[in-house]
Amino acid sequence: MIIAVLALQGAFAEHEKMIRSLGADCIELRQAEDLKKHYDGLILPGGESTVQGKLLRELGMFDTIKKQIEDGLPVLATCAGMILLASVIDGQIDGQPDSYFGTLPVRVRRNAYGRQLSSFHAKADVAGIGAVPMTFIRAPYVVEMDKDALASGNGQILAVVNNRIVGVRYKNQFAFAFHPELDPDTRIHQAFLNCVKARTPD
Repeated sequence: MIIAVLALQGAFAEHEKMIRSLGADCIELRQAEDLKKHYDGLILPGGESTVQGKLLRELGMFDTIKKQIEDGLPVLATCAGMILLASVIDGQIDGQPDSYFGTLPVRVRRNAYGRQLSSFHAKADVAGIGAVPMTFIRAPYVVEMDKDALASGNGQILAVVNNRIVGVRYKNQFAFAFHPELDPDTRIHQAFLNCVKARTPD
């Protein structure tokens, strides 16, 4: 099993370390040529979503990755990665910039916790996993998930902290507002790898 990690900017090395500790291989996506390599799942790390989206466009990687996600490639997105996937960015005049994939039917608020709580820790339940430590760094949160996505069973709210949605799943996409790669608990990454394995032919 090979997991690709977007390595243009942000906290990608920590994801790679955790994935390898769980027995999977990693490759880094840094240029369009890398998208020709085989990989079974994708991680979109934290960082600066605006910068990442712009680089994806400039490097000619955006459309290929978006199509891969739409075609069912399992993806784990954390913090900025959640914003990259979101269909609507709260407060954005046009709803969702063209440098964001828009494949996840949620409305996300960026840098949502303000200066006082720009970085904090919590422990809360993630559906199907249990209570996990959560590290938030200038984190977004999900204002709402599309009602049709929820009603269809394809969308699921996975985690809530202080009455704010911080984890969701939609089909093949897992998105979290926090940084599971910064804590020693490996269960979120393991659950992602289990999903990838279930979709990967032997």
